[in-house]
Amino acid sequence: MNLRPIIFRSILTISLTFLCLLGYAQRLTWATDGNSYTTTEEGAIMKYMLPSLEKSTLVSKDVLKPIGSDTPLKVEGYTLTEDGTKALIYTNSKKVWRMKTRGDYWLLDLGTKSLRQLGKGRPASTLMFAKLSPDGTKAAYVSERNVYVEDLASGSIKKLTDDLGTKKLINGTFDWVYEEEFFCRDGFRWSPDSKSIAYWQLDANKIRDFYMINNTDSVYSQIVPVEYPKVGDPPSPARIGVVGIADGKTAWMNVPGDPAQHYIVRMEWTPDGKEVILQQLNRKQNESKLMLCNPKSGDARTIFTDKDEAWVTTVNEWANQPVGWFWLDGGKSFLWPSEKDGWMHLYTISIDGKKETLLTDGRYDVISLDRIDEKGGWVYFSASPNSAIQKYLYRVPLNGKGKFEVLTPVTMPGTHGYNVSTNGKYARWNFSNHYTQPMTAWVELPSHKPLAGQKDLAKEFDPKAKENSNVEYFKVTTEDGVEMDGWMKKPNNFDPSKKYPVVFYVYGEPAATTVGDDFGGANDFIYNGDMAEDGYIHVSLDNRGTPAPKGRAWRKAIYRKIGQVNIRDQAMGAKKVLEASYCDTSRVAVWGWSGGGSSTLNLMFQYPDIYKTGISIAPVTSSLLYDNIYTERYMGLPQENMEDYKAGAALTHAKNLKGNLLLIHGTGDDNVHFQNAEMLVNELVKHNKQFQYMAYPMRSHSISEGEGTFLHLSTMVSKYLREHCAPGGVNAISKP
Repeated sequence: MNLRPIIFRSILTISLTFLCLLGYAQRLTWATDGNSYTTTEEGAIMKYMLPSLEKSTLVSKDVLKPIGSDTPLKVEGYTLTEDGTKALIYTNSKKVWRMKTRGDYWLLDLGTKSLRQLGKGRPASTLMFAKLSPDGTKAAYVSERNVYVEDLASGSIKKLTDDLGTKKLINGTFDWVYEEEFFCRDGFRWSPDSKSIAYWQLDANKIRDFYMINNTDSVYSQIVPVEYPKVGDPPSPARIGVVGIADGKTAWMNVPGDPAQHYIVRMEWTPDGKEVILQQLNRKQNESKLMLCNPKSGDARTIFTDKDEAWVTTVNEWANQPVGWFWLDGGKSFLWPSEKDGWMHLYTISIDGKKETLLTDGRYDVISLDRIDEKGGWVYFSASPNSAIQKYLYRVPLNGKGKFEVLTPVTMPGTHGYNVSTNGKYARWNFSNHYTQPMTAWVELPSHKPLAGQKDLAKEFDPKAKENSNVEYFKVTTEDGVEMDGWMKKPNNFDPSKKYPVVFYVYGEPAATTVGDDFGGANDFIYNGDMAEDGYIHVSLDNRGTPAPKGRAWRKAIYRKIGQVNIRDQAMGAKKVLEASYCDTSRVAVWGWSGGGSSTLNLMFQYPDIYKTGISIAPVTSSLLYDNIYTERYMGLPQENMEDYKAGAALTHAKNLKGNLLLIHGTGDDNVHFQNAEMLVNELVKHNKQFQYMAYPMRSHSISEGEGTFLHLSTMVSKYLREHCAPGGVNAISKP
């Protein structure tokens, strides 16, 4: 539901995006031994050796030219076989809702330089998640919701699944809501012996379509259907099948429980290929079960159960994507995260579920798992025990017998990110804080010394630069006793004797934080100009319920109370901020996007005496209008607590609007449907509440499509803010 989806899709989503834009988060593909990596550069695939960082060309642009073409393939993704003889090239991609996950795949023989396209006869840009078999003789992929296997020697293609002539039976991939909320996209796995494929099948036949109307691409309107289960409706029944490559027959796993009241969110083969392991969630998502399944008989047995009074955080949610199972000791055990002791910690669990070992003990959260170095006996992870707005690299022994070690230089406060090699010896390190622009270097681990020829960032770091920053990080304690982190960006040439307008940037829901100590975290984002130069105080606070590394109790205080707990925390935090003599309480604005748009509306409606101007972009105006997975996870089932849904809905409180409101939405938003805006318009009209309104035709949730869209959006938002919350400092006795 958040604009940029990342437990801790947070520290910080904005900063991760910023780093990617600058190239600091360049994608690396590690060699198995960890002594080299590959990456794409200017259309070619390059190889780097470590620790020397010696560079060579692995795949040149010339060998990527198909026969009869003078233009090389655009490499949008690639995989290399373990023996280094073949490369699978992904190109010509098309978007499937959020990500470009369908396209064309080409097989490149690195020895002969021969290049051929997979999926002959299939429509262009319809292949998804192509993977070579472990023995290198075949490729499997999804096309138009079915799984296919292709023999690489003969080129023969075999269809392994049957959608029964309907687009509602989905094989090897997922429906809209699984993709959006569980980050599930790739829905099949090769067996280690290359003889079988395990895959998801979702039956969306009972999921109603939500219809969007396209009025702009034709003189007649076009209906755009989206398989979208609204909150309160059961999910698409999901099951796991194992299909034999030779006979094409599927054995279905006998997973206990009603498929229409459960989710299957992860699935992998065990390393020996004898069983399939999966994670099942109940519909309320407060009970997680790990099960082992016999791929022939389908028999399933539960080996591990995790429960929570609110919701169980899944690995998918925590890692922001489905990742491979964290196997140890050849499959005799695996690593698993859990909040069951009140903090997000890492455990090793034996394959029979009888033995658990806590690895990361203490009153802190593991923010991310960065690498398992089984040979060296370490697990590398990110955490920040002393400051929830920062992030550092640690390691602990895999045997559970030892304390954690901090590897990041403690003299550099801020946000540190690492891409650790598979052998745990090297890492690409990036760093920034609110007064230090992003820096990156290669280091060796655990010493954290820069590799030869690399910059020593610890020596280049200038702590005195903080003195020149107009961004301050602070803590505020509300009258309810809630302590929140925040940042404040003050105007240039700030004069504490004057009064300035205050603009609050808010998100406030379980999907993201807005306060992180990184460069660009306190940014103006959508403002067309410089807020500091124009004379605004820009502020953001993280309320309870946001996914900050402050423990389970903090994150789950919002359970069943979205639109209530987060809104009061924000409002009471704003009251404390506005006590400063330089804050002009007659000029207070708030703005947010998606969940932040929802919070903006509730703040304007529930606390109209604090917030005088609001800009709400693509908001959910009632949780009853959003999807079942996200909403039921955090709000429970509406059949059981409808009163909480109504109490937290902006629609309920719209009649209280006093100030200036600008409402913005895209009519082609498949995520937060345009109906949210239309229902709010009706409610505001009913109570004769005047407001301004902009509907962008057929723009999605990001409102990014169409020439000139962002400039128009930015210009409109900035103009509205300047008109209704005038910029600039004024003398305390004056009025703006």
